[in-house]
Amino acid sequence: MELVECTKEYWEFVRLLRMDERVLDGFIEQVEITPEQQEKYMTKYSHCYRIALINNQPAGFVGAITDDIRVCTHPDFQGKGLGKFMLEECMKIWPTSYAKVKINNLASNKLFLAAGFETTGNDNTFIYYKKS
Repeated sequence: MELVECTKEYWEFVRLLRMDERVLDGFIEQVEITPEQQEKYMTKYSHCYRIALINNQPAGFVGAITDDIRVCTHPDFQGKGLGKFMLEECMKIWPTSYAKVKINNLASNKLFLAAGFETTGNDNTFIYYKKS
């Protein structure tokens, strides 16, 4: 596993993964993203993302925008420790980052706890995590 910068060659991977129906419920906003919208977004924010590679194949992404973590593992690579790896590497790059995870996103809530994050609060929609 390795984490690389989110260069333009990975923008379409991020877009397609972000809209994959198998992971869509985990995202706060569930919207169709056009290639043009993705290019505009990534032109502004790609420096805030990293791509996880397994055998040189993109397998997930992690990022932090204004210290808010975004993480997604491609379903074909789930259950292999990739999410935990991405969060550990993310905190090396963006050490003050935190996460807000939908309460019903059991997999992500389990992931953040397994990666050593602590719950800092919750409301009717989200559980908030910070690395101690």
